[in-house]
Amino acid sequence: MNDKPTMTNLVSDWERVKVLTDEQIDTSDIPPLSETFFRRARVRLPKSQVAVVAVPVDVDVLEWFKAQGEDYMARMNAALRIYAEAHKLASVIQ
Repeated sequence: MNDKPTMTNLVSDWERVKVLTDEQIDTSDIPPLSETFFRRARVRLPKSQVAVVAVPVDVDVLEWFKAQGEDYMARMNAALRIYAEAHKLASVIQ
């Protein structure tokens, strides 16, 4: 097993990106969207969320998420979603 971390913090040069004009952005690897695409497109709204759920969480885990920023609860939800989706897929494969 590889001991290297699987996730790294990526850094983008957002100041450079902010000043790019539309003409300077390379979109050559993006296929054009056809009329068929727009005819078949559907708006998908996110499912509503449960307001409050009491879940016991280890103090160190909660502190780590809080240290990530004010949106720590959204990050916790995203982590749970990733876990759930991965396990849904795993149960389909078995």
